[in-house]
Amino acid sequence: MSSLLVKVPPSPRKPAAPGRPKDPEKRAAILAAAQRLFLIHGYERVSMDQIAAEAGVSKLTVYSHFGDKDSLFGEAVRAHCEQGMPTSLFDEDAKTPLRERLEVIGHAFFTMVMAPDAVAGHRILCSPQVTASTLPSVFWEAGPQRVQEAFAALLERRIAAGELAIEDPQRASAFFFTLLKGDPHAQAVFGYRCADQAHDTDEHISAVVEMYLRAYAVR
Repeated sequence: MSSLLVKVPPSPRKPAAPGRPKDPEKRAAILAAAQRLFLIHGYERVSMDQIAAEAGVSKLTVYSHFGDKDSLFGEAVRAHCEQGMPTSLFDEDAKTPLRERLEVIGHAFFTMVMAPDAVAGHRILCSPQVTASTLPSVFWEAGPQRVQEAFAALLERRIAAGELAIEDPQRASAFFFTLLKGDPHAQAVFGYRCADQAHDTDEHISAVVEMYLRAYAVR
């Protein structure tokens, strides 16, 4: 038993695995810096050194949190989507009428994609340098795919409750968000119409929800 009392020198602490957050505040600062710089300069013209300087951390810290620039870009997109459309938005509440739930989700999505920084980010994704890279798939999986899968799960619960008749919830989910974007988002991306000039937002979202329910609601 006495041998158990012998102090053994502590073994050297192993460095944290890449991508494992050490400090939530530093992680948040890096994400915010990356979002700002990507929107201002585009993905290709932003280096990890610039992001580190903007966030007030070392480049090693950036790499230890996110691994590489592609992963950082994906996490920046995920953080933006989570802020605009948190997971709690899709939590089920059977007491909330279906139309009301769809309108709440519709407003959150439309507000997010029509924000000036989101429109600027969409233009960056359409640039030749980005379309020829792996970034479109990184963006899709971190943003639209996450939102569509969460909404499809909500649809499935409403189908089980007998409120909706949908054969393919995944496809129906994609339809909903495509309808919400509609002409207003395309016009904002083209610069034909400013994102903050969407004075008929309520009317647009109500029309989309009405069309959606006419197609899928059980009567």
